[in-house]
Amino acid sequence: MTEFSTEVVSAPERFALWEEATEQSHMRNRLYSNDRDNFRARMRGLDLGAVQVSALAYPHLEVVRTAKLVRQSDPEAYQINYLLGGQGLVSMGGRDTTLGTGDFVVVDSSRPFRGAVHADPDSWSHITVQFPRRLLPLPEKTVQGLLAAPISGRRGMGGVFARWLSDLNARADELAPADIPTLASVTLDLLASVLARCLEAEEVLSPEARRNALRAQISAFVEQHLADPAMTPQVIADAHHISLRHLQQLLAENDTSPAAWIRHRRLERCRLDLANPRLNARPIQAIAARWGFSNPTHFSRLFRTAYGVPPQDYRKLPSKVCVNRQHPCAE
Repeated sequence: MTEFSTEVVSAPERFALWEEATEQSHMRNRLYSNDRDNFRARMRGLDLGAVQVSALAYPHLEVVRTAKLVRQSDPEAYQINYLLGGQGLVSMGGRDTTLGTGDFVVVDSSRPFRGAVHADPDSWSHITVQFPRRLLPLPEKTVQGLLAAPISGRRGMGGVFARWLSDLNARADELAPADIPTLASVTLDLLASVLARCLEAEEVLSPEARRNALRAQISAFVEQHLADPAMTPQVIADAHHISLRHLQQLLAENDTSPAAWIRHRRLERCRLDLANPRLNARPIQAIAARWGFSNPTHFSRLFRTAYGVPPQDYRKLPSKVCVNRQHPCAE
């Protein structure tokens, strides 16, 4: 993960610094802004190998990719922009698309386009994903029908993909180099599933891509319902219209079971709360109950087995390290 801010230089130099930084991190474009005299902007980049994920914040920016720039420099890439706040506009091939918070859009580096965003520089305005076209497990002709079209990230598979991108940005500093291949693969498979569903073309996805997308969808569901003690493996299977056996087989590929996975995710949420100094006054029992553990004794025993120390002792550790190396604290 890398972080960058234009405020490291004086106001008159900020826009030029942003132009230089984004040309290196994204495809070459012409940039314009109503705030170029004092362009307050920042960017957080997550390098997943060939897949680049970036969160950006700025007040106003217009991006123009001309036919000349396409001829001069074409990485043959798709770029996905997910709007977190403000308003946006994308124009490509005579199609104008207005974007609101929660929408995302796909553009192609080989096609001229124009985009604009008005947002709050103090909040992330959007998340951008860029990767070579050849990596998306969908035929290029299939994707062309969705270029510059608004796709909702507020519901369905679009919502799952949007939450995935938001979590990648929020938890970027928790990720390890060993996670990169999995994170890149899941990002692409989830996106492919969203696009295929929009085009009713899911049959063109490979079985592996469908499995990865389903696993990511299940993961998002579990994270969303961790606080509900009534969430069980059967509830998860029913919510995704699959059998319990199918769910077990999916998770067996990751050497775990549905019950063990739910328990691990709940314990990890408890561990993070216990490591948070702002929650020091919150009783351990309340933290356990918040994440679905109704029996304090049972919770304490599970926590000690997972992390090597009881929860009350873990909270006192100055560095919040994990004692039991067989159950590392960070994923």
